[in-house]
Amino acid sequence: MTEGELERYWQEAASWETDRVAQLRRSERVAWWSAGGGWACALLGGAALLMLLPLKQLMPFVVRVDNTTGIVDVVPQLNLQAEPAEVVTRYFLTHYITVCERFSFPTAESDYEECGAFHAAQRNQAWYALWNPVNPSSPLNVYKDGSTVRASVSAVSFLRRANGVSDLAQVRYLKRLRRSGSTQDEITHWIATIQYAYAQPSADVRVRSWNPLGFKILDFRPEPEVIAESASGAVGAEASGVGTSAGVAPAAAAAAAPLSGTPGTRP
Repeated sequence: MTEGELERYWQEAASWETDRVAQLRRSERVAWWSAGGGWACALLGGAALLMLLPLKQLMPFVVRVDNTTGIVDVVPQLNLQAEPAEVVTRYFLTHYITVCERFSFPTAESDYEECGAFHAAQRNQAWYALWNPVNPSSPLNVYKDGSTVRASVSAVSFLRRANGVSDLAQVRYLKRLRRSGSTQDEITHWIATIQYAYAQPSADVRVRSWNPLGFKILDFRPEPEVIAESASGAVGAEASGVGTSAGVAPAAAAAAAPLSGTPGTRP
């Protein structure tokens, strides 16, 4: 073997050893990366389980029974982390019932227009038909003797449909009818099932002052809650005589149709 051949042999042997070392280092890096990936998956899996733990918590609730009337409802929980939409919707529902289920001649015109700010289309047509002075059941005719009606909400419960949509609510409230010349209130209990939605706010400045977020009442179905006659001496007013609204068709519109004349001068 010549000196040149021997040199080439040593060079090939050295390159083979270098390739072996490089291969071992590559295998080591792959092993470390695989181990790191496994640990990362394990940590992510543990974090996912921790995030699922709140879903397994028991959520107690309180069922309230009125000692006088026997009406049963679920006490709403105070949720300081509640979504703003739920808190705002609860306010709008309470405000709508308080304003639209009351009646007083001095504020009748203003209340009629304010309630119209929450209506549209069919609901507004039913609202106009109810308040039309030619309707014998119109509050303008029923309470023209000076009687007044006040409404106060006692509970608001949100309902979820089978498809997961939350656009229904049940509102329990009281109506207090004080007839002209009387100092006693005739109290009736009511429950209303309401379908609601949010739409584009009105461009009218007056309507936006009442309803800046475009909250709409799509369907409003009030029903009297029947209780025992002995439940309370004040409870005895007829359900049909204390309502400023009747069962009306589903609806939606932006402002109420105007009534001719002013409260107190309508026929």
